[in-house]
Amino acid sequence: MDHHRSSRLDRLPPYLFAEFEKKRTALEKEGRDIINLGIGDPDTDPPKLLLDAMVSVLNDPLVHQYSPSQGTEEFRSGVADFFQRRYGVSLENREICLAVGSKELIAHAPMALTEPGDIVLVPEPGYPPYRSGAVFALAEPWVMKLRADRGFLPDLDAIPEEVAKKARILYLNYPNNPTGGVATLDFYREAVAFAKKYEITVISDEAYAELYYEEPPHSFLEVEGAKEVGVSVHSMTKTFSMAGWRIAWVCGNADVVETLRGFKANCDSGQFMGFQKATTAILRDGAEEMKRIRDMYRARRDAFVDGLQSTGWNIPRPNAGLYIWFPVPVEGMSSMDFAGKILEEASVIVLPGSGFGEAAEGFARAALTIPEDRIREAAERISKINW
Repeated sequence: MDHHRSSRLDRLPPYLFAEFEKKRTALEKEGRDIINLGIGDPDTDPPKLLLDAMVSVLNDPLVHQYSPSQGTEEFRSGVADFFQRRYGVSLENREICLAVGSKELIAHAPMALTEPGDIVLVPEPGYPPYRSGAVFALAEPWVMKLRADRGFLPDLDAIPEEVAKKARILYLNYPNNPTGGVATLDFYREAVAFAKKYEITVISDEAYAELYYEEPPHSFLEVEGAKEVGVSVHSMTKTFSMAGWRIAWVCGNADVVETLRGFKANCDSGQFMGFQKATTAILRDGAEEMKRIRDMYRARRDAFVDGLQSTGWNIPRPNAGLYIWFPVPVEGMSSMDFAGKILEEASVIVLPGSGFGEAAEGFARAALTIPEDRIREAAERISKINW
């Protein structure tokens, strides 16, 4: 029997991360020592504070029951306290909803907030679920190209009137994956005005907000009027090396939060309450851990950038995020050929920009999720390639 395969899947590009994992596995079977700078999966242990908080509740039978779909009162109060301290933003518990990782919420949002044929404004380069979520909802992704000369901020004025009028969601992502770009408050004010004018819901993906190296990034919700038009999606899983825990939250406009909660209640059963309790503890008491982790990633960033700038390459030093986003330094070479040559000749994996959309061609991404000494070795290997 031939089983039907949805045509929606044909509208998605190949998931590049999986393709490079296959290549890595094949080369390692040949005995090659591969340094993987491809995947943003933190390599360090979660903080002891987090693990101790988790262990302390495991014998409580109540934490093993189903969670409320919106999250426990304790968890949402912890989020509200964190946002007040970090951003000066006041949130009520009804303006906060638990998510089983930010990816699932981002991917599901168009199903809850759009109709077939509506437009979803997606940044490019950008996180693939912005586009795939729109496709699965039968909405139309419309690409906003992020350019280096604009600080990787979309030009909202360049969006055609007929597109803006059909748009229902505007995705923003700062600190940005993969570029490391950081949004200004002035840009967020522009986004609020744009969203009000065209009645668009803003979804601001702020998963990397605590991984910064100089000035702390702003939240979209800091801007006056932001709660009227949108929400922030926030997570600590990358910050605290707990990516497998799959815990995040959405906060902001109460109506949007409730719409997403209602959708999620029909799709998932919440998240383990032990994870919620542990995350609440790290939100409350984790400031020193955050600083230690930022210092570690700053040292890794500098090791990679300094190692390749010494060869004469122009490697920008990002202010935030887990990645180095840099232009292909060889004129006329595609990002795929560039990444392929590095893998074949240096046994180092970097991702070609083309995997993040057409607008990302000409760039490559290196993740900072391996030890500093291996990052230095990767930079040294790459610097020895004859280009």
